[in-house]
Amino acid sequence: MTKFEPISDPIIVQEVAPRDGLQIEPTWVPTEEKVRLIDAFSDLGFSRIEVSSFVSPKAVPALRDAAEVFARIKRNPDIIYVALVPNERGADDALAAGADELNLVMSVSQTHNLANMRMTGEASFAAFQAIAKKPRGKATLNGSIATSFGCPFEGDQPEQRVLDLVRRYLDLGVDGVSLADTTGMANPRQVRALVDKALKLVPPGALTLHFHNTRGLGLANVLAAYDAGARRFDSALGGLGGCPFAPGATGNICTEDLVNMCHEMGIATGLDLETLIQLSRILPPLLGHDVAGQVMKAGRNCDLHTAPALVR
Repeated sequence: MTKFEPISDPIIVQEVAPRDGLQIEPTWVPTEEKVRLIDAFSDLGFSRIEVSSFVSPKAVPALRDAAEVFARIKRNPDIIYVALVPNERGADDALAAGADELNLVMSVSQTHNLANMRMTGEASFAAFQAIAKKPRGKATLNGSIATSFGCPFEGDQPEQRVLDLVRRYLDLGVDGVSLADTTGMANPRQVRALVDKALKLVPPGALTLHFHNTRGLGLANVLAAYDAGARRFDSALGGLGGCPFAPGATGNICTEDLVNMCHEMGIATGLDLETLIQLSRILPPLLGHDVAGQVMKAGRNCDLHTAPALVR
């Protein structure tokens, strides 16, 4: 088995299963199970965890316990606990719950923004302007751009429109920007081109890539973004997740598959793959269905035994 020399630039993995992973699940995951999962992520060494979303419980009932989850998790001062917020009320609730970062989300696509946020893009941005002016203590802001690589309703989205939204977020004073492939429409050449342009506006430590594996290109897109200079990536344990307001949406790139790929290539993540795999194996009985992750089924390369040679 080939072993590669370590690569000097590690990646930062933000775990989004508690929010993006669970938001689409039809089975209610009890609050204590969500808390147990997030505490396990904290113990694993993640520096960033997206805990929940402060949205209407009618729109996303699976996350209606967001405030209680924030109240019950064990906080590590070295970890950033993130809340997704779509509007000013969500921001107020997230700040009251003690979120370390507010993840503001709007879509490049007007149609998707109307479906996802129940408002136009301009209405979303007006809400973000109000949020940016709020006293937030030490809470930071991240601006996410959904459908950055394509929209299931409108198709391709112009690069320039994505970059214009990056600039508008930066003008608001956000601390970071995320480019989201909301329904897995991106391809590696497209990713490399857009990330290369975005990194002229946002430093690598402040740019996050959010990929879905809907069409099987999630990890290929990670490598394309990494080669272009990106160093922060969202992923979900077991490959959970999907947008509840987009047709055909499926899960995020899988955390343990991402970490396995990076470790095999010599890219450090600071995460223990064996423990991740063990944690991922609790998901099927918790959710009542199989999950998309592959490494949790196949195991690590180093766990495999050499098969005996066939006698000919």
